[in-house]
Amino acid sequence: MGPDRTPIVSFHRLIPGIPAPERADRSGLGGLPTRAFRYCDAVTTAAGFGWHITAPLDLTLMWDGHEVLWTCEALEGEWMPLGLGAAQYPYFRDTFDEAVPEDIRGFSPPFLTGLPEAGVVQMWTGLFVRTAPGWSLLTRSPANLPKHAAYEQFEGIVEFDKWFGPLFTNIRLTRTDTPVEINQLRPLLQVQPIPQFAYADAVMNASTVTDAFTQWGDAEWDAYRESVVIPASAEEHQPGRYAAEVRRQRRAAGCPFAAMAAAREAATSG
Repeated sequence: MGPDRTPIVSFHRLIPGIPAPERADRSGLGGLPTRAFRYCDAVTTAAGFGWHITAPLDLTLMWDGHEVLWTCEALEGEWMPLGLGAAQYPYFRDTFDEAVPEDIRGFSPPFLTGLPEAGVVQMWTGLFVRTAPGWSLLTRSPANLPKHAAYEQFEGIVEFDKWFGPLFTNIRLTRTDTPVEINQLRPLLQVQPIPQFAYADAVMNASTVTDAFTQWGDAEWDAYRESVVIPASAEEHQPGRYAAEVRRQRRAAGCPFAAMAAAREAATSG
């Protein structure tokens, strides 16, 4: 990024000392199979797209079938019910009130919030976010990492260019009476920058469907030969052919911002 270019995403750390967001790892934190890491650009690109966000502390959640309870080291193992209320990050309220302007005191964001849906809790990451104009942030569970067996996360797209607010995730606990540990050994969340034109109606309504046998012409069959027939006919199979080709084209493509501007123009001019 050039010195005069506005960052696409700016993370603001409100809770002192929590881990900073890190660029997502193309190897899936070393967990991808070797063949996938070497030859499957689709998998590694998805794994490395965005930033990993770690929980601000180690904690344990449990759903008893009626409400969500939680505990952490600061609570010395005591289970605290959330109900439809909220809980502050340990000792954060005083730290917040001492540091902020007087009229903002008493308005520290909650760390955990119980939601009306069964087994669902909202967790704040300790971060606020601002995106560049026209950019949103997609929040999701980490791509191509094994999912936790006892909870799942909702995905969401937030337009942080219009709303300067907390980055949180909504977690649905899927097992009752089962302590669910969330720790800082692995990322809790992956956030990915999305240009807002990518999900605009003009783009979403612009797809087409064709029937290959009746509607394909020479261009499509030539492309089929290139991507399917020629590799399958080679005497010696070359793994990673697609990966090598897209990387070559990616290097030759030039400025990604110019390409994005061209894509936006094409999407909105139809």
